[in-house]
Amino acid sequence: MRLTKYTHACVRLTSARGAALVIDPGIWSEPRALAGADAVLVTHEHADHVDGLRLKGLGVPVYAPAEARLPGLGFTGVESGEEFTAAGFRVRAHGGRHARVHGDLPDCPNLGYLVEDSLYHPGDALEVPDRAVETLLVPLQASWLRTDQAIDFVRAVGPRRAYGIHEGQLNERGLSSVNGWLNERGGGCYRWLPPGSSA
Repeated sequence: MRLTKYTHACVRLTSARGAALVIDPGIWSEPRALAGADAVLVTHEHADHVDGLRLKGLGVPVYAPAEARLPGLGFTGVESGEEFTAAGFRVRAHGGRHARVHGDLPDCPNLGYLVEDSLYHPGDALEVPDRAVETLLVPLQASWLRTDQAIDFVRAVGPRRAYGIHEGQLNERGLSSVNGWLNERGGGCYRWLPPGSSA
């Protein structure tokens, strides 16, 4: 499968037969990420991961946590541990809750998606899947995340390759710093894909 990275948490997966599955097309991601999409996975309800207005008019299946609050957006609810097919891709949901930001602030449902037993998108949590992962998408910056946690996540999952996501609030200096740390301490599997590039 071909992976194309878009701004922040959005990625597009294209199969050998041309089917396109988009994960987390939020308000910061480029609209072209959804052009010709066959299905969409949403990890959780925050706007940087789901642009409800764009998805309402798209007319393709949308999958999201069953308890997600996505007003006016029709979607298929997914539970942790559930396996399903989206755009011809086999998907397994992991996790359950968004990472804690601070104190007793409420969280929301969050699912990580393991696609084709190969690529894992965690959304806004660092839930380690219960099986081997070939390609890991690792969050780089968030109100709920420290750099050492991102490094430890990569090490705990132990993928063949890891690519950074969730960088929408980083300037060039911050991005360079986080990428440097992951390159140095991530076990040799990390690589930065600029938005619009593919692997």
